[in-house]
Amino acid sequence: MKQVNNPKRSLLYYYGFAMLIIVIFNFIAMPWYSERHVQQINYDSFMTMVDDRQVAEVQLQPSENQIIFTSTEDDTVYKTAMVEDPNLTQRLFDADVAFTGEIIEQASPIASFLSFVFQILLFVAIGQWISRMLLKKAGGSNAMQFNLGKSNARVYVQSTDGLSFKDVAGQDEAKESLTEVVDFLNNPKKYQAVGAKMPSGVLLVGPPGTGKTMLAKAVAGEANVSFFSMSGSEFVEMFAGAGAAKVRDLFKQAKEKAPCIVFIDEIDAIGKKRGQAIGNDEREQTLNQLLTEMDGFEGNNGVMILAASNQPESLDPALLRPGRFDRQVRVELPDLKGREDILKVHASKVQHDDSIDYNKIARMASGASGAELANIVNEAALRAVRQGRNAATQNDFEESIETIMAGEQKKNAILSDKEKWIVSYHEIGHALVAAKQSGSAPVEKITIIPRTSGALGYTMQVSEKGNDYLHSKENLETQLATLAGGRAAEEVAFNSITTGASNDIERMTQLARAMISQYGMSDTFGMVAFEQRNNQYLGNEASATGSAETQAAIDREIVELVGTQYDKAKTILINNRELLDELSHFLYNEETITGQQFMEIVNKYN
Repeated sequence: MKQVNNPKRSLLYYYGFAMLIIVIFNFIAMPWYSERHVQQINYDSFMTMVDDRQVAEVQLQPSENQIIFTSTEDDTVYKTAMVEDPNLTQRLFDADVAFTGEIIEQASPIASFLSFVFQILLFVAIGQWISRMLLKKAGGSNAMQFNLGKSNARVYVQSTDGLSFKDVAGQDEAKESLTEVVDFLNNPKKYQAVGAKMPSGVLLVGPPGTGKTMLAKAVAGEANVSFFSMSGSEFVEMFAGAGAAKVRDLFKQAKEKAPCIVFIDEIDAIGKKRGQAIGNDEREQTLNQLLTEMDGFEGNNGVMILAASNQPESLDPALLRPGRFDRQVRVELPDLKGREDILKVHASKVQHDDSIDYNKIARMASGASGAELANIVNEAALRAVRQGRNAATQNDFEESIETIMAGEQKKNAILSDKEKWIVSYHEIGHALVAAKQSGSAPVEKITIIPRTSGALGYTMQVSEKGNDYLHSKENLETQLATLAGGRAAEEVAFNSITTGASNDIERMTQLARAMISQYGMSDTFGMVAFEQRNNQYLGNEASATGSAETQAAIDREIVELVGTQYDKAKTILINNRELLDELSHFLYNEETITGQQFMEIVNKYN
C-alpha cells in the first residue's frame, strides 16, 4: 500500500501533543500556583505573633494538620503545622483573635474543572485559527501537501548570471571535460553518429574554494538547455518521505524539459554511505530514490546530473559507480599559471595599475585557492581606497597577501625593547639558515611588525617555481632546519629561549612525523606507512595505524630527526655570528626589510 503523508494531519498531531504537555503542566503547576502566596513559618513564631497581638484571624484545619492565619500588619497569609497545645484556644481568646471565617477561598471542583476545560477550548480555537491562516497562505491543504513534495529547484536560462567558461580560470582540465558535456547537449547528433552516449553524471570533487560551484554556473551560462540547480541539504525534510518526493518531483520536471542538466551542490548531504551504525532513515530513503532516478529501469531520458562535493570518500559506492556518475572531475588547487590567470580574471573587475606583476603575486600566494585569490584582489582594491587612491598597485596586492596570511598590522601592539631584539634575532635566524642551505626558497620579506593573527613577526619565502610537486628527503630536512633557525638564534644570541617558537615547533613535529610515518624516509621503518589520511579535501587529518610500541619508536625517531636539524641550524648561526648580529640590528632599526636588502648584506660576507 502506498503511504501518503498528510501535512495537515501531521500538524494536528503535533498540536495535540503540545496540548497534552500543557494539560500535564497545569496539573503539576496548579497546587504550586494556588499556594504561591502562602508563607510557611514554625509554630514558635506563630505563638510569638499571637502574644504580640499581630494575628488578625485564624482558621484551624485539623484534617489538614495545619493552621492558616493572617497578620494584622499586612495581607500576607501564613500557615504552620498543628501541634498538641491545649491552651491554644485560650491564648487566641486572650489576644482577641477571631477563630472563625475562611481566610482563603477555595473554588469548587466543578468550577475548577469548567475553568480548565475553557482554557483547553481557547487553545484549540487559537490553534485552529492559526492552522487556517497558514493553509490560506499556502493556497489550501492541497497546496501545502504539494509544496512539501516539491523540489524547489531553481531553473536557469542561458547566461542568467553572466558567467561563462572564459570567466573561470585555472581549471583547464575541468573546463575541457565540462565543455564536452555542454557540446554533447547542444550538438548530440555528431556524438550519436559515432555511437557515443551522454554521460549520466559528472561529479566535481576538490577542496573548498576551488571553483566547483562557479564551474556549474559557467555550464548554466554556456548550455542551451534547461539547467536545474539545488543544494543537497534542500532534500532533507522532517516529514517522512518528503525528501524522496522532492527527488521524484525534480526528475519529473527535468524529464519534461530534457535534454537538461541538474546540478546538486554539496551532494554529500544526502549521498553518504548507507548501513552505518548511526543512520538516518529519511536520508537513506532520499538517497535510494536518487539512485533509482539516476539509473533505474526507466533511465534518466536525457537528464545529466552535475554534482559537487568536498567529501568524495564519504559518498555511497552505489552513487559513484559508472551509469550514475560516469566521470569524476578533480577541481584541485591551481598551479602557478592557474593562479596567475585567476588573478588576471578578478583584477579585470577592479581598477589597477598596468604594471602589476601577476607572476610574482601568484608565487607569493602559493597554495591559495580560487576563492582566496579573489579575496586577495578585493583586499587590494579596499586598501587602495583606504589609501586614497583610485587604482590598486603592486604594493596593495602584496600587502593583501600578507593580510590574509598573517592578519592586519597591530598598530596598538608595542613590544618592549628586549622583546623587539628577540623577535629580530628570531626572524633573522629563519632567514639566515634558509640562505645558507642549498635548495631553500629565496627570502622575499622579513618583518617584526606584529599581526592580528598573533605573530610578532614572520619571514616570507617565495619559491621561484611557484609549486613544488615532489620533495626530496634533503629538501624536507632543509625545511626542518629553517624552521628551527628561530629558536636556535635565540639560544645563540641570548643563551635563552622563549615561547615565540611554538608555531615553528608544531610545524616541525608535523613535518618530521610525516617524513617517518607517511613518506617512508626512515632507515628504521623503511617504506611502511603508519598513518592513514582522512578527509583529503577537508583538513586531511591523519590517524595512526600502528601498535603502541611502534608509535613510541616513531616518537623517538621524530625527536632524533628534529634534534639533528636543530643542531644543524645552530651550527650555521654560530659559524655566521657576525652576519647574524648585523642583520638583526638592521631589522631592529628598519622593522621590515626586503629579500633584496637581506641578500645584499649576506653577499658582503660571502
